[in-house]
Amino acid sequence: MKIKKGDEVKIITGKDKGKKGKIVNVLVKENKVIVEGANMMKKHQRPRKSGEKGSMKNIEMPIDASNVKKIA
Repeated sequence: MKIKKGDEVKIITGKDKGKKGKIVNVLVKENKVIVEGANMMKKHQRPRKSGEKGSMKNIEMPIDASNVKKIA
């Protein structure tokens, strides 16, 4: 892979096409990267204790490394 953590990239395909962001994490074995603020998914969190409310968290999901382009 020619991109590493901290590089500035632009997403070239998919639902977030055109977005720019910084690489947060690189998954080398899976050939995927996690870009800050891109490919967001909602995760439902169940309440742990009685009386506590459940919540929804936004988390960043991996994108295939071939779908991002390094910005110089």
